[in-house]
Amino acid sequence: QVQLVESGGGLAQPGGSLRLSCAASGFTFNMYTMKWFRQAPGKERELVARISNTGGSTNYADSVKGRFTISRDNGKNTLYLQMNSLKPEDTAVYFCNANYIYRDYWGQGTQVTVSS
Repeated sequence: QVQLVESGGGLAQPGGSLRLSCAASGFTFNMYTMKWFRQAPGKERELVARISNTGGSTNYADSVKGRFTISRDNGKNTLYLQMNSLKPEDTAVYFCNANYIYRDYWGQGTQVTVSS
């Protein structure tokens, strides 16, 4: 059974940091490209960051470049998103996604709220 379980969300102050984790099981994690998406209330889901199956290639949305870092540990089947210098506009539900050719899996999401 495929599972992607996000954790690490919560309330942070502007300028603060959070680290999200996504624990994967039920598929061959090291074959999959992994992504973080987010969806704010009333907005469409947007791609935040992407990492290749080996971790050798990463891409970021312009809005988070220089502040967020995506990484993965294939030995632990876990994806991470380090979020620094958080802004109120980063408030959203964050989802991890696993993709390999036509296979596409999603987690349930974790809420991140940035507010003073």
